[in-house]
Amino acid sequence: MLSQLPKSVRQYLIVTGNYWSFTLTDGALRMLVVLYFYQLGYGALDIALLFLFYEFFGVLTNLFGGWLGAKWGLNRTMNIGLFMQVVALSMLLLPASYLSIPWVMAAQALSGIAKDLNKMSAKSAIKTLVPKNASSTLYKWVALLTGSKNALKGVGFFLGGFLLSAIGFHHAILSMVIGLGIVWLASLYLLKEDLGKAKNKPKFSQMFSKSREINILSAARLFLFGARDVWFVVAIPVYLTSQFHWDHWRVGSFLALWVIGYGLVQSLAPHLTGKKQNQTPSGGQARFWAILLTLTPAAIAIGMQNFDQTLEILLGGLILFGVIFAINSSLHSYLIVHYASEDGISLDVGFYYMANAMGRLIGTVLSGWVYQDDGIIPCLWVSFGFLALTSLISFWLPKSQLH
Repeated sequence: MLSQLPKSVRQYLIVTGNYWSFTLTDGALRMLVVLYFYQLGYGALDIALLFLFYEFFGVLTNLFGGWLGAKWGLNRTMNIGLFMQVVALSMLLLPASYLSIPWVMAAQALSGIAKDLNKMSAKSAIKTLVPKNASSTLYKWVALLTGSKNALKGVGFFLGGFLLSAIGFHHAILSMVIGLGIVWLASLYLLKEDLGKAKNKPKFSQMFSKSREINILSAARLFLFGARDVWFVVAIPVYLTSQFHWDHWRVGSFLALWVIGYGLVQSLAPHLTGKKQNQTPSGGQARFWAILLTLTPAAIAIGMQNFDQTLEILLGGLILFGVIFAINSSLHSYLIVHYASEDGISLDVGFYYMANAMGRLIGTVLSGWVYQDDGIIPCLWVSFGFLALTSLISFWLPKSQLH
């Protein structure tokens, strides 16, 4: 059946299948680590620090990975990412007494490298598979891949919790090693084309984008994701636990549902942002949605400071933030693929996602630091400040489509 489909569609399905499989294990691994080390007596901030290397190495991976993708081909960098995730999972198969903080941080660092190699390869590969000047199709494919990835990451949160309760940490990790290992072997056989390989051998200095549009979009992306993670990564789960006595399962389930909903909205972004059929985004739309998002954390902070229904305001605001943020993220994901050069596309996409990873890293660190010192309201105001910068930077994006 797969062989009867057009070649580009077959390759897209293989790339998407790889990305989905990886994303499930990535979400499940995060929840397994959080829940398991919580059971071992670690605090929320200590657990957050376990993921510090995960984010830090994502910055480096996107920068170097884009160069490697253009040099070796995206099929190879995707398969390397899958293999590295199998190795990272295998590192956690040791007995509990050997799972020290440095060892788990090293495993998370390897997983972070694997994740961003896989994501950069998947996002870059789409442009090589879509016909030129088919902007509407490109937008739909990017939105579907991005949205389904985040929805599956939320499913992965549930999967991690289920596996931990059903078969325990060790067997949960082992089952993911076996499952992803099978996907990796299948990918080696099926994904053979040199997708995204530059015609001219890319120079190491080309890792840094020289495109004005991509530099502006990357700066906007950095503050966009910093604005999300400064209150989502640590502040929200710790606040819900300490102030409203939510148990860990309730917090995890809510965040999983939030991520799933966020992913579904991303998939629907072409329908939500297009006023007419086949309309595709421009910098003007990115600016409008960024300004709209900027108002959200400020409204939540003001509401929580002036009204007694703090839980309802926080949860309702988080849902609204998730919807508008998902549209922003989907618009950005399309624009980077649209702006990127045809030859060696992963160089531009890698640079852009390096900025994305830097934003997550800054947001993760500030989420623990600001919340620990001042509480959740200042986290929301930092988020507002970051989004104001995103909106300001977006004014320099091209107002209309580039061709």
